Amino acid sequence: MSETIAIVGAGLTGSLLACFLARRGLPVTLYERRPDPRTGQAERGRSINLAISERGLDALRRIGLVDEVMADALPMKGRMIHPVEGPLDFQPYSATQDRAINSISRGTLNNALLDAAEKAPGVEVRFEHRLVELDSQAGLMGFETPAGTVHAQADVVLGADGAGSAVRGQLVAEGLVTEDVDFLDYGYKELAIPAVDGEFALDPGSLHIWPRGTSMMIALPNPDRSFTCTLFWPAGSFDALTSAAEIERYFGTHYPDLLPLAPDLVDDYLHNPVGVLGTVHTTPWQAHGRTVLIGDAAHAIVPFYGQGANCAFEDVVELDRCLSEAGGSWALTLRMFEKRRRVNTEAIAEMALANFVEMRDKVASPVFRLNKRIEHALERAFPGQYVSRYELVSFSTTPYAEVQRRVRRQHQVLGATIGLAGLAAVAGMVGRRR
Repeated sequence: MSETIAIVGAGLTGSLLACFLARRGLPVTLYERRPDPRTGQAERGRSINLAISERGLDALRRIGLVDEVMADALPMKGRMIHPVEGPLDFQPYSATQDRAINSISRGTLNNALLDAAEKAPGVEVRFEHRLVELDSQAGLMGFETPAGTVHAQADVVLGADGAGSAVRGQLVAEGLVTEDVDFLDYGYKELAIPAVDGEFALDPGSLHIWPRGTSMMIALPNPDRSFTCTLFWPAGSFDALTSAAEIERYFGTHYPDLLPLAPDLVDDYLHNPVGVLGTVHTTPWQAHGRTVLIGDAAHAIVPFYGQGANCAFEDVVELDRCLSEAGGSWALTLRMFEKRRRVNTEAIAEMALANFVEMRDKVASPVFRLNKRIEHALERAFPGQYVSRYELVSFSTTPYAEVQRRVRRQHQVLGATIGLAGLAAVAGMVGRRR
């Protein structure tokens, strides 16, 4: 008889994981604390559009879902920088200017994965089941439901329930894992730019950024020709603006091109919630060889490299690979999975924080733009040999830790080359003077 699998969390990671395990003929029960998201309305101001890139696409291809998902995606080939004054500045992501990350609604993607999971043989989905009890060694679970508390048991329990994971909380309570949540001293709030006469108000082929030094706003396009905007401001900043007049005056000064495009800006600002951002570090990810954390439940990161979902999807691919290599042994699989993935998830967590500084502080700098032009010139001159960090992260499946190592080596070589060129120039000038 096949081992029974419980996945706690029917979000992006849990639903994708159910699809992968169903291909193996494993019986899977997917538990979700929310009502079925396909039958209700999304929570106001909590979308944060996703930027799906190669790592996420690779996972979707493996279950034959990439064409369906990408039908509603909008490719973004670069950043469009919005200064307070002056013209817009488009900065392509790739040297060839033909590669793109893809804007997609989190809800749309989640619904597609849930549909696929429900259609898969051996998968059962139970909504409105909030985990409140867990015996990780016995695989015993208690769920709070509208009908009261219900209990279930599984041979393997997979915690895919996000950054605020109830599975992780239970493992911490059992003294089996430790967690460290490093909150960023920033919050986020969503705004909206609607379509204008049925058309996009901004270029839909770009990820729009309003860099403002210690803060920023981004905007991603939606299939209905609107844009979802997200403000990232220092903690407490949102409380400083309390009236319509203050909000309009502030945005008129700091985001002057936004105000005419966002007729509901004041209402959105006053009523949309402020979200928190942070990095989750958990040690270890698994217990007893039968309970494991995966995706954000194990290693949530800040969203500034657009890799949260992509990284979690790559987790699923790696877990599936480990299961094959371990001959179906879950105990061996879970140890192998954590050993392989931890170094990579720590690497992307570091890079995501660094990219926040780049997006809010550096993209408007002439020095940054010059460096990018040099980097793209090197990529064209030495294809496959010199590849930027962004290309390796977003347009390949090169392990994140290897990306860090490779980029470090490239920068060392580049620095040495520039140094030698400088010495040669100085020597030439000295020779001419003689």
